[in-house]
Amino acid sequence: MAQINQVLDKLYSFSSKNGFKGYNKHDGLNSPIMRALCGWGKWPRICAIQMVMRAPFNPRKFLFIPRTYNPKGLALFAQGLMLRHRSNPESNFLGEAKKVLALLGDIKSPKTRNGTAWGYHYPWQDLGFFAPANTPNAVVTAFVSEAFLDAFELTSDKKYLDPVAGAIDFFLNDLCPLVDTDRHLCLSYMPMPMRMRVMDVSILIAAVLARYGRMAKTNEFARTARRLASYVIDLQTEYGAWFYTDPPGDSPIGHDNYHTGFILDALWRYMTACEDWSGKIKYETGLNFYAEKLFNHNGSPRWMSDRDYPHDIHGAAQGLLTFSMAHNHGYETADLATRIYEWSVDRMYDNQGRFYYQEKNFFRKKFTLLRWCNAWMFKGISAFAAIRKHTNEGVMR
Repeated sequence: MAQINQVLDKLYSFSSKNGFKGYNKHDGLNSPIMRALCGWGKWPRICAIQMVMRAPFNPRKFLFIPRTYNPKGLALFAQGLMLRHRSNPESNFLGEAKKVLALLGDIKSPKTRNGTAWGYHYPWQDLGFFAPANTPNAVVTAFVSEAFLDAFELTSDKKYLDPVAGAIDFFLNDLCPLVDTDRHLCLSYMPMPMRMRVMDVSILIAAVLARYGRMAKTNEFARTARRLASYVIDLQTEYGAWFYTDPPGDSPIGHDNYHTGFILDALWRYMTACEDWSGKIKYETGLNFYAEKLFNHNGSPRWMSDRDYPHDIHGAAQGLLTFSMAHNHGYETADLATRIYEWSVDRMYDNQGRFYYQEKNFFRKKFTLLRWCNAWMFKGISAFAAIRKHTNEGVMR
């Protein structure tokens, strides 16, 4: 256990010494060079982002791309610290988490019409939308909200519920309903006209609404949470998977690794908070699909169910989270979590306190994107460390 904690200590030290600022996967348009050359249209912007993202080395320094905060990354660090606090209440982990949460309060998006939200600090062109820097983002806001909910759960301090109430105002009043029936509700990724229905968005929001309702002792959002969750639950395939979008053809992403984990974890949070277990069988079939089709036997994360490489560190981190959580719920997933951890440290860890980005067929991208690599692994290993503390399976690394 001491060695796992040593990895966590080095991860946090490396990241905090950098002021929690780093490069991001899709930040190519933060380059003044790429923005001047390619910022004028959809496909040039996509090309600029993809060229930076897919380079075999990290070109960001040479393109004058600045290191920035990533609100989702800060939320992950805060959650990892709170997980460590639960295992070691005598530590100062909770105090550190409170500092990170305070920083999150300072960097919320200034562009909301209603409520409170967070977005990425770079312009982002996707197939279905263009989002200028700091555009409010449903997924980022959901992850930040979960960190504040965790803080309230630990401290009972109602100041941590206020930003979540603001986020719910944003979710329900700024986002566009893309499906709206008695049974189903699907909300847009961002507050702009768009048709792309991204599967994890609705279940992530459902989990926030459900947890907030339980903690704030209100049923105001229960029906909305149930409709959001039902939309995603009902679109699971017969073999236990979810596509990234509905309909599937709206994105080249099929059944990918970490979005599958997002859906599974959010579904469990929703079911627990609402005490609505109607999706439990879907959760279990989804968990089996995730374990069997999106991880190799040695613990390396597959990119998609039908594509092995690249082995992305974000997928490894998500696997640690999902299978550690499932173990806590009584599922036999600790062995797989151990193999994922061992692969990650053996293949992707630099002892100075950082994780590499990706392993390709013949080489590794041995650079670090702070949120994508370190923040995700900090939370993932913190969750894994908690289950290792209470089991004697395997060998401690």
